[in-house]
Amino acid sequence: MLVYGMGPFQRLLQIIDSTAARAVWLAQWLALPIVALLFLQWPLRDLFKSFSREANDLGQVLFAVYITVAVTAATRAGTHLAADVIAKRYGRKTRRLLFRLGIAFGALPWALLILTAGAGIVIPSASGLERFPDTFNPGYFIIKLALWILAVLMLMQAALNLIRPDVKDSE
Repeated sequence: MLVYGMGPFQRLLQIIDSTAARAVWLAQWLALPIVALLFLQWPLRDLFKSFSREANDLGQVLFAVYITVAVTAATRAGTHLAADVIAKRYGRKTRRLLFRLGIAFGALPWALLILTAGAGIVIPSASGLERFPDTFNPGYFIIKLALWILAVLMLMQAALNLIRPDVKDSE
């Protein structure tokens, strides 16, 4: 939704926020096929004697993407790991400062490190469309690509939380 009078910087923040929100909303639906695939592995193996390894491989791919986005969802919801026991004693300004320092010196450097250090693993895997080593089923590269998806989503959310004035503080 374009708001009139909104500058390009605010529009960029809005795009980043809506993209992250959309990714979180879409990823929540991966839980259903993951559960179904986990359930189907045993009947497929024991009753039908086939396709259990394919179900396992697909379940691993979906689970990797699900967990990747779940970290961002937890951060967006304010339920990610936090030192609330001690931080509750601090004032709102102090909590906000600590929150932003944690982003600046924790989340952002970590996400950038994952992007750079993971390049040697992710790029060859994705460019070669790597398959699962034991079954040769396609899609193994998605598990490795999920590492970069995690880092990019963390960068997006960290930028939003660092820049936006409406940072959620723990109560």
